[in-house]
Amino acid sequence: MIPMELTKKGHSCVALRHDGRTLVIDPGGFSEEDAAVGAEAILVTHEHPDHFDEGRLRAALEANPAAEIWTLRSVAERLTAAFPGRVHTVGHGDAFTAAGFQVEVHGELHAVIHPDIPRITNVGYAVTRPDTPGGAVFHPGDALTVPDRPVDTLLLPVHAPWSKLSEVVDYVREVGPRIAYDVHDGLLSGFGYAVYGRMLGPEGPGTGGAEHVRLAPGESAAL
Repeated sequence: MIPMELTKKGHSCVALRHDGRTLVIDPGGFSEEDAAVGAEAILVTHEHPDHFDEGRLRAALEANPAAEIWTLRSVAERLTAAFPGRVHTVGHGDAFTAAGFQVEVHGELHAVIHPDIPRITNVGYAVTRPDTPGGAVFHPGDALTVPDRPVDTLLLPVHAPWSKLSEVVDYVREVGPRIAYDVHDGLLSGFGYAVYGRMLGPEGPGTGGAEHVRLAPGESAAL
């Protein structure tokens, strides 16, 4: 079985590689500037600038004429005219194949930031490779969506204006992955990493059995 590689690309952006093909999720303004360049498939969860950066997406599509994007309508509308046939609109319940990966779409709304701020659409992506269609890598975007399917690897949004620690702990316990990798951590300092690591580890409430790992930007892990 060919291993799949996960690479942290900064904040909420990750790259998944398998059998020479690359899929990138959420190359936003807090990620590496070239985070999406070289990708064959790009998934975007929602329109907030830390997840969606139009310049990064355009650079990726221009660098690779075969690259395509799957995203929700508000993002797709910004790019469809310039890249006809290469930008696909998706929503909850959809399933498709991208760069050889099987992808399912879960979720509909961004988490509540504050009652005064209107909620926007947010979708999460469950990604599996063809030779292991069971447990997925799940990126929820900016929501604590629990998909109705097994999750092997959870990309866990550990810190955001819309969340608190107890919700993060309860979320990873409810999803029940084998392993959880931190994402959405671009606003944390070194002190913050230590606090969240302790709380999600054996010295704190913990994850309910899931292994908890933080990758620094540029670091990779085999899945």
